[in-house]
Amino acid sequence: MSRRLPIFELPIVLLPGEQIPLHIFEERYKRMIEGALESGEPIGILLNDEAGARNMGCTAQVTELLERYEDGRLDIVVTGGSPFRVLDRLGLPEDPAAEAEIIDHLGEEAAPEGEAAGPARRAFLDLAERASGERPPEEEVASAAAYGLAARVELPAETKQELLQMRDEEERMRLLATALRTLLRVLDRAEEVAERARSNGRMRIGP
Repeated sequence: MSRRLPIFELPIVLLPGEQIPLHIFEERYKRMIEGALESGEPIGILLNDEAGARNMGCTAQVTELLERYEDGRLDIVVTGGSPFRVLDRLGLPEDPAAEAEIIDHLGEEAAPEGEAAGPARRAFLDLAERASGERPPEEEVASAAAYGLAARVELPAETKQELLQMRDEEERMRLLATALRTLLRVLDRAEEVAERARSNGRMRIGP
């Protein structure tokens, strides 16, 4: 299924189900968001960084208007909907849009689970326990899909973009498990460095 989408290019990746706050200050994007608020229609968010704009993004629904400033700036919250692929760029720089193919990710997530789902969910629980000091109940993530887990973790934009572009849930779970284990190793290393700093940082008084 294809449709015309207003396109919002940002140095971030939005995943289905993920909620992110945005501060809108450019005139073209202020007009875009005002239109979305009025119509209730989604916009499309694309990653645009030093490598340029990608052709795979995620639709976004404006689900909360936090504040509207006198100069027209907006603070909003958007929620990720469905992945999309840009088929054709439309409009002008002042009115960015694209003809986009909307992808049914729910059908992908409904496929029979493979071997990667268990390790990904366990890695998520391990990371949550390290971050909060308390391990969430396993049933909380027993049926969670890759997008749902990834939306609750601060992952690099490149990793999130890979997840968004994959059309196989097993591949997404495998990549997510690897990314979460990498974060755990980073935490281990940070704690090791901090412990060494504490042990070597003794104050010496006298000769």
